[in-house]
Amino acid sequence: MAHVVPMTSLDNTYDADDLGEFVRRVKDGLPASADPVFCVEPKLDGASIEILYRNGRLEGGSTRGDGLTGEDVTLNLRTMRSLPLTIDHAGPLTLRAEVVIYRRDLERINRERAALGESLFANPRNAASGALRMLDPRVVASRGLRAVVWQVVEGETLAKTHSGALARLAELGLPTARKERICRNLEELLEAVQGLDAARRDFPYETDGAVIKVDEFSQQAILGATAKFPRWAIAYKFGAERATTRVLDIEVGVGRTGVLTPVAILEPVQLAGTVVSRASLHNEQIVGQLDVRIGDEVSIEKAGEIIPQVVSVAHAARQGQERSFSMPTHCPSCGTAVERVPGEVAVRCPNPECPEQVKGAIFHFSRRFAMDVDRLGEALIEQLVAKKAVHDVADLYVLTAETLESLERMGKKSAENVLASIVRSKEQTLDRLLTGLGIEHVGQVAARQLAEAAGSLETLLGWDDAEVVAHVSAIAGFGPKLVESVRSFLADAVKRPLLERLRDLGVSRPQPRAVLTEGPLSGSSFCVTGVLSRRREDVHADIRARGGEVHDKIKQGTTYLVIGEKVGKAKLDAAKKFGTKILTEAELATLLEGNSG
Repeated sequence: MAHVVPMTSLDNTYDADDLGEFVRRVKDGLPASADPVFCVEPKLDGASIEILYRNGRLEGGSTRGDGLTGEDVTLNLRTMRSLPLTIDHAGPLTLRAEVVIYRRDLERINRERAALGESLFANPRNAASGALRMLDPRVVASRGLRAVVWQVVEGETLAKTHSGALARLAELGLPTARKERICRNLEELLEAVQGLDAARRDFPYETDGAVIKVDEFSQQAILGATAKFPRWAIAYKFGAERATTRVLDIEVGVGRTGVLTPVAILEPVQLAGTVVSRASLHNEQIVGQLDVRIGDEVSIEKAGEIIPQVVSVAHAARQGQERSFSMPTHCPSCGTAVERVPGEVAVRCPNPECPEQVKGAIFHFSRRFAMDVDRLGEALIEQLVAKKAVHDVADLYVLTAETLESLERMGKKSAENVLASIVRSKEQTLDRLLTGLGIEHVGQVAARQLAEAAGSLETLLGWDDAEVVAHVSAIAGFGPKLVESVRSFLADAVKRPLLERLRDLGVSRPQPRAVLTEGPLSGSSFCVTGVLSRRREDVHADIRARGGEVHDKIKQGTTYLVIGEKVGKAKLDAAKKFGTKILTEAELATLLEGNSG
């Protein structure tokens, strides 16, 4: 389900200095006469969704997904008592909200699951996210999910400010946190953030920070967004909570890239809404620096409120029975002698057929952001690898119903569903395939750029070493390290045959190429800087729609520098150096209309 407006993430800040820098950037990005006011509210720890009201009726809703599209969860939203099915608002209204489970509801659910002998949910976020995607709305209703609206993103204007819009939503009967506070300077912002941090344990739901937004919508529009984050909002993450527990053992896991990671097995302890029984020790060097031993009393925290890690050891509390740990000389999964790469801390298993690496690679390949093989869970992958039914991701595409039906808890219908999901994944575009293959340093954005440059898997495989370097070096943002990563992946004695086999099996569609627009600005390139009267993204879109190119920086051949208020000297000096013509917004408008300039 496509989002009406892309769901982007927020940039994060962790201290007063960073927050002060955000305030400075906001002021620098607005006209000199502007006096920004900020709205501070809790950052809810749940599952983000988009909600659509049309003609006063709840019409649809979707999960965040990849930010552009998400899963349709309309039926499940209708089960939430906090979310009205009708509101007194005639026009279209698109909202962003967080789906949460109250702490007391999670305790009730876990008591019921314990009585049935089922595994318990570790935290409200996991319980809410999992329930939201369930196919049976009756089960969803039993979880006590609640939606809390935190943003209006499209529709008739409810107010001129974010805080005013939240107040109007509450009047319409829509659930909001109702804990927002207006602040006019950094001192007030810090006071508001500290207040939310102190009060969050009394909230019925989990929060992990505060969200600070420029309150006036008109100022938000001027500030616009970067490729990743809005410039008018930021998340202030609260300091990580710590807990004390004991190390029962230290195990070593093997990731999909072969890196061995020591993991502390802990006496279970509650931490930031989660029962923690494992914590990463990262690598051999960290173990040595901490001098952590089996039996030690340790402090743990969640890095970024997500990954538990050991941060300190109570050396003075040792009793003498603690045991030292050392990294294994052979892979704990396949027994292959491990390798230490010069200049790297990591210890790796070099065997590409290592079961743990194979399982990790297949799981990554099947994720929603990659090939989206939605019926292929970790338990099923575990069985397939253990029975040697699959040795790499290409083997998924030659699986048979008989093989799947021979597995535990796999009936005929389930096997058919798995095979259908695998077949559907063949229709994913090249960028999704490249993401799923896990090329080092190549994330989703870089994978899309690489896919657009090649167009198809056939073309990519047709490039020789020199052509790979030439084509990939020409991609914006691809430096030497990224270019070498792609080159070595395509030349690898194991990876290349895998790519060729995927091609022969008909996996992945060609990548759609952006159509270059012909227009009055064809052949011209632009760099836009300074504070503009409207969103910079809209200016960029207008230039591209008329055939022009947009560069982030001025370089040799850049035709025009478009300037607003508060232009930096460096850009003006660069324009002079490269002979780039300087335009005001008014002069750009003339060019956009097709007149000469």
